[in-house]
Amino acid sequence: MSRIFHNLLRERAILAVILTLAIFNANPLDLAKPTNDTMGLIGFFWLFGVMIWGASAVVHHAEALAERLGEPYGTLILTLSVVLIEVALIASVMLSGDGGPTLARDTMFAVLMIVLNGLVGLSLLLGALRFGEQNYNLAGAAAFLTVLVPLAVFGLVLPTYTISSDTPTYTTFQAVFFSIITLALYLVFLSIQTVRHKGFFSDAEEPPLTDGHSHAEYPNWAHMLLLIATLVPIVLLSKKMGAFVDHSSAVLRLPAALGGVLIAIIVLAAEGMSAVRAALRNRLQRAVNLCLGAALSTIGLTIPAVLVIGMVTGQQVVLGLGPQMQVLLALTLIVSVQTFGARRTNVLHGAVHLVMFLAYIALIFAP
Repeated sequence: MSRIFHNLLRERAILAVILTLAIFNANPLDLAKPTNDTMGLIGFFWLFGVMIWGASAVVHHAEALAERLGEPYGTLILTLSVVLIEVALIASVMLSGDGGPTLARDTMFAVLMIVLNGLVGLSLLLGALRFGEQNYNLAGAAAFLTVLVPLAVFGLVLPTYTISSDTPTYTTFQAVFFSIITLALYLVFLSIQTVRHKGFFSDAEEPPLTDGHSHAEYPNWAHMLLLIATLVPIVLLSKKMGAFVDHSSAVLRLPAALGGVLIAIIVLAAEGMSAVRAALRNRLQRAVNLCLGAALSTIGLTIPAVLVIGMVTGQQVVLGLGPQMQVLLALTLIVSVQTFGARRTNVLHGAVHLVMFLAYIALIFAP
C-alpha cells in the first residue's frame, strides 16, 4: 500500500491535470469563464501552471523512454508529444473565436525564436561557462538545418510574396501542395533520423547518464501509458486555454503575437528545461536534438495540420510574416547555420543567439 501511495505522489502532476480538467468541465465556480475578470484571472493562472506542470510530466516519461530506447527514438517521442499539444492549443484558439487567423503563424514563429535563439543560446552559454567548449555531432545538426531552412521559408516567408491571393495566405491548391511536400520532406528526415543514419544524432564522446540523473522508474509500457494519460487531458484542456488567449488578446488589447508566445511557452517549458539540463551535464548532443527537433517538428507537422484545419473549417490561416520578422527569421537561420557549422561551441555562440531572442521580444511590443 505504501508503495502505491508513493507512486501516486510521484505522479501528482498527472493527477493535477486530470483533476483540473474535471473542475473546469464541471465549472462549479466561474473559473472557466474568462469574461469574469477576477475569477477568470485565477482560472487562467491555475490553468497555465497546471498545463506546464503536466507538460513537464510528459517530458519526464519521454526522457525515461529515451534512456531505455536510446537516441533518437526517445527525443522523437518527446517532440511528437509536444507537437500534439501545440496543434491542440492552436486549433482550440482558431475555432473558439475571431482571434485565429494569425495565431498559427505567431505560435510557430514564437517556437522558432524561443528554440533557435532563447533555448539554444541559453544552453550553449551555460554549457560553455561550465565546460569551456562542448562537442556534438556535426552531421546531425546539419541534417536538421538542411530541412528546417527551406520549410521555414515555405511556411512563414513565401506566403507573403505569392500573388494568387491578396493576403499573406495560401490558396487551396497552394495549401494542399505545400502541406504535402512539407510532410513528405519531414518524413524523409525521420527515415534518416531513425533508420538510415541514426549515428548522425548521437555523440560517442557524450558522457553516459549517472544513476542520479535517471528518469526510468517503471517498465517501458508503464512510462508510455503514463505519458499518454498525461497528454490526453492536456489536449482536452487546450480548449479552455484557447478561450483565455482569445479573450485576453481582444479585451486587454495585448499584441496579437503574445498569444503565440503564450502557447509556445506552455509547449516548450518542460522540453526547454530538459535541453538546458542536458547542456549543463555536458550532453550537448541531447540538447541539440531536443532544440532542433522541436523547431523542425513545429514546421514539419504544425503547418500541414493548421492548413488542413483551415481548409476543413473554411477559416483563413495567415502564415506570411511581416518584413521585420522576416529579417529576424533570416538572421536566425543564417546564424544557426554558422553556429552549428563548427564542431565545438563556446560562450560567443550562446551570447549571439540570446541577443537575437531579446530583439524578438522587443519587436513584439515595438514592431
